[in-house]
Amino acid sequence: MIRLRKIDPDNIWDIVALEVGEDQKSLVATNTQSILEAYCAITNGGVAMPFGIYDDETPVGFVMIGYGCGDWEDAPDFARDSYSIWRLMIDRRFQGRGYGKAALAAALDYIRTFPCGQAETCYLSYAPGNEAAKALYHSFGFQENGEMDEEEVVAVRKLQG
Repeated sequence: MIRLRKIDPDNIWDIVALEVGEDQKSLVATNTQSILEAYCAITNGGVAMPFGIYDDETPVGFVMIGYGCGDWEDAPDFARDSYSIWRLMIDRRFQGRGYGKAALAAALDYIRTFPCGQAETCYLSYAPGNEAAKALYHSFGFQENGEMDEEEVVAVRKLQG
């Protein structure tokens, strides 16, 4: 059963050790980079919630949830009071087994508890050409809105309704 577990001193090194395949390394940040970005966001007044993705006791991936737009300069209006799925990765050894879909569902379930306050939307971004991510996100109702986050395509979905 898939569950999200906060990053803590007991699991940080297991999560840092997870990685995507060579052909995906240009598409997603390392978990080390993501955890460092979470630290920087949190210490500068932003919101970042990093989680290990677990199948029972086995770490299989990483997801980071954000709220608001933090230091995203020129952020579109929709991002100001929205949740985001800032990062999502499944370790290369566990890909193709449905973990990405289960992890995204778990992340959205967590977001719908509104841990940082109410919001109408959730957004994410992905590298152009990452067709697997695009298909996964579309299957959950995320739709591109024409915005870009630096070099990445932004997709948005409503949280309710």
